[in-house]
Amino acid sequence: MSKKISSVFLCLCLFLLSSCAKAPERLSVDKGDEPSSSEAPAPAVYKNPLTGISGISADKADDRPVAIMINNISVAQSVQTGIGDADIVYETEVEGGITRLMAVYQDVTKTEKIGSIRSARYPYVDLALGHDAIFLHRGQDELYCGPHLNDIDDIDISESNYATRISNGLSTEHTLYTYTQKLWGGLVSDGYETERGSSDPWVTFAEEDSPVALGNAANTVSVPFSSSYETVFKYDAAGGTYTRYSGSTVRKDYYSGKTESFKNVFVLLTTIKNYSDGYHRQVLLESGDGYYCVNGTYTPIKWSKGAAKNNFEFTNTDGTPLTVNPGNSWVCIADKSTSQPSFE
Repeated sequence: MSKKISSVFLCLCLFLLSSCAKAPERLSVDKGDEPSSSEAPAPAVYKNPLTGISGISADKADDRPVAIMINNISVAQSVQTGIGDADIVYETEVEGGITRLMAVYQDVTKTEKIGSIRSARYPYVDLALGHDAIFLHRGQDELYCGPHLNDIDDIDISESNYATRISNGLSTEHTLYTYTQKLWGGLVSDGYETERGSSDPWVTFAEEDSPVALGNAANTVSVPFSSSYETVFKYDAAGGTYTRYSGSTVRKDYYSGKTESFKNVFVLLTTIKNYSDGYHRQVLLESGDGYYCVNGTYTPIKWSKGAAKNNFEFTNTDGTPLTVNPGNSWVCIADKSTSQPSFE
């Protein structure tokens, strides 16, 4: 009798063990199509709208640019700083055969300080308006530029939270600089509108992995603005950029010592003439011919701007849109009758 009970008990244990075993997982032909719960979505990539280069933060991509007037009289060129970090630099004539610069920054805080800062002139207001930029300067031509400043968000900065005088061995008018972290913080705290109204890029940029190559050699580009002012760009094949010279002098940042280099060089030809006062220069920004230089090459182009608030439009000579390599740009606006550029 005990043997029979033992046999029944053994069978019962085997049954219970088999019932507790995990059933095999049912296979599905759709299983391979299901996304893995561990796969995170790819992070969004933002491009600087002034350079077409990836890596800028979402907040900075949506900020308004800042445009700053820079002293370019010959005695002050050696104390310029922050220019090589600009996304776009505009150069054109002011009075007396000299030029002045306007440096434009999508993220002005990417460089420590900028200067030296000088007064505004009429065409630079139009150039800043084309970017919907906050415009910074120290003083202005009251006759022509002064009334035009009513059309733009501008700051006439002096020794304040926005700027300070820094001794550099020159006279006082050449010593005004802005510390950019304080500058941007001041713009925000003082209630300036800092968000862009448009997300459009400045020009039609090529993809970063598909650079543009042009047909004509431009290893050296010379732009004679006047008999005394010539800006020269020499192509550095190792870096893939143009180094800026004032005549034969290479331009370097006063504080960092870094050579100024730019990916793109534009030469826009127009009519520049005296206003009726016979002194200040009127720079027409309607349309004209020009040249685009990149990677030691160049091509003829057409350009137009028109209304002050409009940005530039660049095309090839056949009217098709010009494609520009991603990178920072220097834009020379020169008199077509006296300032024809040369290429070597």
